[in-house]
Amino acid sequence: MKRGDLVLISVVLAAALIFLVPRWLDGKDSEKNHNNPLTATITVDGQLFKTVELTEEEQIIEIKTDHGMNILKVYDYGIEMIEADCPDKVCLSFGFVDKKNQSIVCLPHKVLVEVEGASGGESQDEVDAVVN
Repeated sequence: MKRGDLVLISVVLAAALIFLVPRWLDGKDSEKNHNNPLTATITVDGQLFKTVELTEEEQIIEIKTDHGMNILKVYDYGIEMIEADCPDKVCLSFGFVDKKNQSIVCLPHKVLVEVEGASGGESQDEVDAVVN
């Protein structure tokens, strides 16, 4: 191995660590927040359907209305839309949400899932981005 090869390997390893360390630290912060779990508020056509605590245990929530059917899955302190019979299935692309102020929306079925802080918990609003 030449000196240039060692420099290249060092740069690649340093770049990998730069991307991995924030994810590792974020995982540690989320473990602390499980003492004050989040909740998900599910509304259908503007009316409250159900409020569910986001826990580690798996829960399946079926929403059947005149508009259609959606299935939500709660697990690992988050929630995800896993099935829907709407034509476009955009709601399935929201994926797993586990942070405050994230949401899942199914427009054809008029379903809205909003992640909120637990009642009585302290607010931990974070800035997502700053635009100049």
